[in-house]
Amino acid sequence: MIDRRATVVILVLACAAAAGGWWLQRSQQTPTAAPVPLSTRAPKAAVLQVGDRADDLALPDLDGKTQRLSQWHGKRVLLNFWATWCAPCRKEMPELSAAQTRHEGVQVIGVALDQPQAVREYLKHTTVDYPILIGIDADPEPSLRFGDIVGALPYSVLIGPDGRILRTKLGPFDAAELNGWLGDGK
Repeated sequence: MIDRRATVVILVLACAAAAGGWWLQRSQQTPTAAPVPLSTRAPKAAVLQVGDRADDLALPDLDGKTQRLSQWHGKRVLLNFWATWCAPCRKEMPELSAAQTRHEGVQVIGVALDQPQAVREYLKHTTVDYPILIGIDADPEPSLRFGDIVGALPYSVLIGPDGRILRTKLGPFDAAELNGWLGDGK
């Protein structure tokens, strides 16, 4: 029969192993969004809401050339804020690319909240059929300006042909939801 000390040692070791396994599993998970201290997300300008006229966002593309949101005026525009480290963002990119091809009168624009070199490296292996702009150094932060007060990704904003914000979404799209957003003409 096992004495009492051996039983206690076995229980302590089992608890330590369970705690270690939990910690290891948590440390190896890919985060869906990098933690952002709330103090750094205080808006420097008013946060836009559904119904507001969208700002004429001006951000550099991957070649460093400034692109303005107004160049797509008259189309519905889907701004998709993403980053290379965001697994749900990467997962929805092929569907966004397919939607760009499928829906006339719609322009998908990816706004990377990531370093340009990381974005270039990622896009060497992932083809997208829509423009990618770099928003990491913009002030105010573009995703916050367009309503992403949580600071998580992906975050999408649908802008109507008149320049007004129609919808916003925190989290990834599935194909049916994306087609509903882009196919209903709202």
